[in-house]
Amino acid sequence: MLAYLLGSIPSAVWVGQAFYGIDVRDFGSGNAGATNTFRVLGKKAGAGVLLMDVIKGFTAACLVNYLPEVNPLFHKTQYINLQLLFGLSAVLGHLFPVFAGFKGGKGIATLFGMLIAIHYISAIACLGIFIFILFATRFVSLSSISAAIMFPIQLIWIFKRDEQLFIAFGVCAALLVILTHRKNINRLLSGNENKARLLRRHYRNG
Repeated sequence: MLAYLLGSIPSAVWVGQAFYGIDVRDFGSGNAGATNTFRVLGKKAGAGVLLMDVIKGFTAACLVNYLPEVNPLFHKTQYINLQLLFGLSAVLGHLFPVFAGFKGGKGIATLFGMLIAIHYISAIACLGIFIFILFATRFVSLSSISAAIMFPIQLIWIFKRDEQLFIAFGVCAALLVILTHRKNINRLLSGNENKARLLRRHYRNG
């Protein structure tokens, strides 16, 4: 429950309302996530929201360390499984935040945060893929989808992970990212997807 509540903290909504007097969900793509915050409020607000969303996932996965019956040295598989449970609870909270009418973002940053806590090497690899695709195409959605698809591929064929639940998580995470980006995929196929302009500001009051 605590992990879900952490994920439910609507960073984008609260930052927009507290410092700019607007709800970012009323502009841009309508999502309460870092990408839309960059698009609507600019780089300063976007970077802050991105950091907070990553921290939500990371902190949720690390809550396992406060369970006295879990020892990562002697129960590695159990430890990772609980990290997955806690981290995914935070992602669920980000997607459906109880503090913001259950209308949240797409969960990419929060998912990335939990991945850092569980297996930081694959997280760095996914980030590299994301950055490469972003610079090559300027499509944030395509970058996110590409990194997500490569995640389980890396776990199986590059990092040779043998935890079945972790691998299943990788596959499900990729499917979740694809599912939450259905509209973006349609726009990409039709040539109507917006390219990233993260340094521009829009919809500022005054």
